[in-house]
Amino acid sequence: MNPPDPQPAPLGARWAIWLPLAIFAVLAGLVAWGLANPGSTDVQSRMIGQPLPAMDLPAATADKPTVALPGSQAQGARLLNVWASWCVPCVVEAPVLDALAEQGVPIDGVAIRDKDEDIADFLQRHGNPYRAIARDDVSALQLAIGSSGVPETFVIDADGIIRYQHIGPIMERDVPQILAQLRAAESRL
Repeated sequence: MNPPDPQPAPLGARWAIWLPLAIFAVLAGLVAWGLANPGSTDVQSRMIGQPLPAMDLPAATADKPTVALPGSQAQGARLLNVWASWCVPCVVEAPVLDALAEQGVPIDGVAIRDKDEDIADFLQRHGNPYRAIARDDVSALQLAIGSSGVPETFVIDADGIIRYQHIGPIMERDVPQILAQLRAAESRL
């Protein structure tokens, strides 16, 4: 006598076996698509087009004046670099800022939550590209201009208006963009 033929599994049971694999495949596809097509990483500051706030910050060093905020026509367009001696990415961008200053780019600096001796030590070790440098002990300027951390660099036109914000350290690859933004700010005169 022959054994009875096995009954095929009901249709629903066959799908239940493959359903977890199908869900995994769909999720893996979505993750892969998201990685291949990231959203914009540009942060658009609400301060672009706004004036620097008027503020009196103390000078950070004895040999350089404090940063004039909001500035005057005599200063022209410039970079405003927000940094700190305790900031590792600030060390990385220091040679690039020195090179920009050697090319004649005016750079003002604001040291955030720093001590005079630490500022002096940082500038001695890594160079001092700043024509003026202030100390912001309570991050008042940093918060007022929409800076989320250090380092950040702003292009300021001669009227004291923020024209561009670069978040993070300025690297060699960023220099053309920074210079283009500075030229655009200069042409607004």
